Amino acid sequence: MKKQREIASLFLQFLKFGCFTFGGGWSIVAQMQKLYVEEKKTITGQELIDLTSVGRSLPGTMIGNVAYLYGYHVAGVLGGIACVIGMVTPPLVILSIITYAYAAFRDNQWVMAAMTGVRAAVVPIIASAVAAMVKSAYKYPPCILVTVITFSLYLFLNVNSVWLVIVGMVLGLVISEYYERKDGGKNGAA
Repeated sequence: MKKQREIASLFLQFLKFGCFTFGGGWSIVAQMQKLYVEEKKTITGQELIDLTSVGRSLPGTMIGNVAYLYGYHVAGVLGGIACVIGMVTPPLVILSIITYAYAAFRDNQWVMAAMTGVRAAVVPIIASAVAAMVKSAYKYPPCILVTVITFSLYLFLNVNSVWLVIVGMVLGLVISEYYERKDGGKNGAA
């Protein structure tokens, strides 16, 4: 019975997130950061970063993957399914209505003006998610250098993302091993 309530709660939370998906998946990550990391403390900022990293690495939509991974983390397979269904239901309903009435919305200046305002309001939401994740992302100082290197490889040399993820994993293992040995197994950053 407790697990069923937990799954229903996850469904309702992600249904609420789905109502405010303006700006894409990162706005939901920002909402998850606020609710699950800061308020409920059901996961840490590092765990949210890990979920997001894995979600971005898998095929499909990043936020659908993150929703499933979080739901699975909390309540197993049914929790993951509940999160995904909850999250996609509001946009599906809204998109169905908009598609049905597309001709009326397409040329309506009030709708276009409202969407311009929504886009402007989403930027600080996404920025707050990124800022919160940056605080948790760099466990060890050399990780900043890994970010700069992979960003440069992607931006200037057009290196495939798959290779960048592999490079990041290898460097992460090397850096973590170095600090584990240096600190004698103590957990912590310099």
